[in-house]
Amino acid sequence: MTSLLEPVEPRYGRESLADVMPSVLHVLGVDGEADALGLAAELAGVRRIAVVLLDGLGWHQLPLAAAPAPTLGDMAAGRLGRGRAITSGFPSTTPVSLVTLGTGTAPGRHGVVGFNLHRPGTDRVLNHLRWTDEPDPAAWQPVPTAFTRAEAAGLAPVVVTNPAFGGSGLSASAYRGARLGAGVEADAVAAAMLAALHDSRLVYGYLPDVDRAGHDFGLATPQWQRAAADADRLVARLLDGLPPDSALIVTADHGQLDVPADRRIDLDLDPRLTEGVAFVAGEARVRYLHTRPGAEDDVRQTWRTVLADRALVVSREEAVATGWFGPVPESHLQRIGDVVAVCRDRWVLLASAHEPPRLGNMIAFHGSDTAAEMEIPLLVARR
Repeated sequence: MTSLLEPVEPRYGRESLADVMPSVLHVLGVDGEADALGLAAELAGVRRIAVVLLDGLGWHQLPLAAAPAPTLGDMAAGRLGRGRAITSGFPSTTPVSLVTLGTGTAPGRHGVVGFNLHRPGTDRVLNHLRWTDEPDPAAWQPVPTAFTRAEAAGLAPVVVTNPAFGGSGLSASAYRGARLGAGVEADAVAAAMLAALHDSRLVYGYLPDVDRAGHDFGLATPQWQRAAADADRLVARLLDGLPPDSALIVTADHGQLDVPADRRIDLDLDPRLTEGVAFVAGEARVRYLHTRPGAEDDVRQTWRTVLADRALVVSREEAVATGWFGPVPESHLQRIGDVVAVCRDRWVLLASAHEPPRLGNMIAFHGSDTAAEMEIPLLVARR
């Protein structure tokens, strides 16, 4: 079994979150869509598919949810359908993953390559979860979504999520082409998805509860287990209510791991780590540093010396060459920092002068390339 802290490469084009929607569209008969996940054989005859994403419930968190989430446990173990691990994209974080799933492409192509990204040519850092106006979503994320392709094929796709997200740039980037349905908590999401399946052949639903509980309270806590139970209830209700010609696919955007108090470095409190840095982006497990003119080499060497084995510190070119993002077009390269710091073990790099205090109080984190964060479930069951 893969160690929780062992680095895992994203398996784009084989077994990744980017392959879920193309494989689903292939099953539903959309021309030109690749079935990299091999769903066609097990879903032969299926005419409509519900896809649900459980934020934060990675593959390695499923055993922690065994008691409160028996349905998910049965799916993962193959007692109810089939379960296996695939990978998220990189960084293993929500905005990146939602657009990766929604477009069916690797992050380098769609351009949402981090939680917070510096906008080239400006003095702004874009937080994708608070993106309400500029930049124009169609310009920032130019790739047609899987929902656009599904709509063109007559599948009448529906996305069920919190209506507060409906007008955001992130929703437009990930979901354009779909009709939006409203659902916040588990029962409402299940009811809205089942209702939509009467008229739509592709329905997607999103539940954030497990991720939120992990951040606020930590994994396997009573609060986290209640959130896992809610996620299980959503999945069980979907399975019970699926039309006869339907299938359910359950996945996640990333996993999580708890970070002890003594594994937190605040880069803004160490002058060595701020020298030569113009903009700080990314997030606590993967930092993007945009350097002042002529300072890149010094910043990279200083960060390597100060952090030692607590982070892998590389140049933009080295980061792209690893394949973390998939191919990155020239238009998206500058969104990645001149220097990229990827945390190892259970370390995080806080930025108290740049980000809200709440982030420093979180218990569980994600974003890096460990198995705990990168490996996510692909659970498939048909009526």
